Amino acid sequence: MSENTERFTGRVRDYERHRLRYPGAVIEILVPRCGLRLDHLVADVGAGTGMLAELFLEHGNAVIAIEPNDDMREACERLASAWPGLMVKKATAEDTGLEEDSVDLVAVGRAFHWFDVAQTAKEFRRILRPGGWVVIASNSRVRDDSPMSMAYEDLLRQHGTDYEANQERYESSGRVTEFFAGGELFREEIRGEQKLTLEELLGQTQSLSVTPEPGHAKYEGMQEALRAFFAKWQVDGIVEMKTVCRVACGRFGS
Repeated sequence: MSENTERFTGRVRDYERHRLRYPGAVIEILVPRCGLRLDHLVADVGAGTGMLAELFLEHGNAVIAIEPNDDMREACERLASAWPGLMVKKATAEDTGLEEDSVDLVAVGRAFHWFDVAQTAKEFRRILRPGGWVVIASNSRVRDDSPMSMAYEDLLRQHGTDYEANQERYESSGRVTEFFAGGELFREEIRGEQKLTLEELLGQTQSLSVTPEPGHAKYEGMQEALRAFFAKWQVDGIVEMKTVCRVACGRFGS
């Protein structure tokens, strides 16, 4: 797991500034469907810089953010200075270090595809109070809805470091089903779009784990390809990308 943990080291600046934010509609789903209350304690596991945690904090929940990567966790700790209800802890999904039956809801964002499914399920069962829910929110661009979106994926495939090796990870629907096998699961999708300038497109792409960093042999080629992509698809200095936040909420069987 250490290699996966370190994939985002050095990317925090671009991640904080340019990564797609989770829509507030996630909370609107959880309140009626999962009974989310203000007094519920939420564990945000694989919290990164705290983007998903911030939704719960804005709702009024206290949050324990679990993040193993030092750079990401430091950014999350900066968020804690503005939110007294946020506690940040260095740990992993497979070993959170939290007490048994100690949290009401476990939230996971874009990090789920890096987890060991069996070990994480065991750990979440341990830390959740009886009847507690797990919400997994994967928030990303739509990858195959248009010639432009497919051209962007081709760009990542050609100029990225290990896109093909990790592509299967990103399609985590089957792993989510496996995660809640024998229990309860429902899914919803929140559709949207983002409008990106060239700077924002470059920054968001640089925040991805498959993008070569400065000094890498493929870095300059990626930058040139991104600029050519933007020049082809922009309208009035903007490219519009469709987005989808897939929300999976489940409870484990007995």
